[in-house]
Amino acid sequence: MPTPLPPGQQIVITHIHFKERYHMDSLQMATDHYNIGITLQGHRRTITPMYSYSYQAGDVALLPPYILHRTLADYDEPYERIMIKFSPAFVEPFIQRVGQHTFQQLYETFVYHFDTNSQEKLKRMFFDMLEEYQKDTPYKEFILQGMLFRLFTTIMEEHIPDQLKLNPMTLTTPIINAIVYMEDHYKESPSIDDVAQVAGFSTGYFSRLFHAQLGMTYTAYLNNIQIRHVQILLSTTNMSIMDIAHETGYCHGEYLSAQFKKKTGMTPSQYRKYCRSKNDTIYLPNATP
Repeated sequence: MPTPLPPGQQIVITHIHFKERYHMDSLQMATDHYNIGITLQGHRRTITPMYSYSYQAGDVALLPPYILHRTLADYDEPYERIMIKFSPAFVEPFIQRVGQHTFQQLYETFVYHFDTNSQEKLKRMFFDMLEEYQKDTPYKEFILQGMLFRLFTTIMEEHIPDQLKLNPMTLTTPIINAIVYMEDHYKESPSIDDVAQVAGFSTGYFSRLFHAQLGMTYTAYLNNIQIRHVQILLSTTNMSIMDIAHETGYCHGEYLSAQFKKKTGMTPSQYRKYCRSKNDTIYLPNATP
């Protein structure tokens, strides 16, 4: 399980840099705290038994207790974030003020997107809270409580609505572990035999179970993962189509282009041009169901 709150503490704030391709080693679930964090660098994906969703630099992600989850990298780059963990008791005055329903809605959204100005404002708020947390004063938690409540209201007032796409899932732990393995090894185009072994099943049984839980074949799902990483490379790098093909597990650029157009309706060049026409944050289309 995630590291619990230290005895006698109601809130913990951390600022951490992770190496490339960092992901949680196993499914985890907090039992004594809520999470709220801002991504400063990187593209991340969270997988739960019921759904998956992505977020990136400038986004604020929230997670209540008792949600089994696993996070992983969406792209080969370092990951930096500020994370705030707090106890249910710590936020009780806010709930009493705004109502349980409003607070529940806040945490049911999971990820919030913002325009550039609001992103900078929220980054300052997170860093200010981190600075306050690092002080050794008797009123630290009281001050942080007010700062956290202000953070909540800023998120509710300034987020861009209807941006998050939750991808419904009904997954068992072996299938989640298989997906994480596929995410880590998509460049190698892992065979269904290899991934079935990771899940602990025969290839035939794994194939049937995978299709039953995800609604598509193993090959189609792996192609979705690869296409999503192609999208990221097209929108964030100047790599050639051939180099992207090699980087994402395709045998050559022409095959990648055919698969990409079949999936997205655009050629890779058209997609790259579309992304560069956007001057603000780009929310990549998500190929994974």
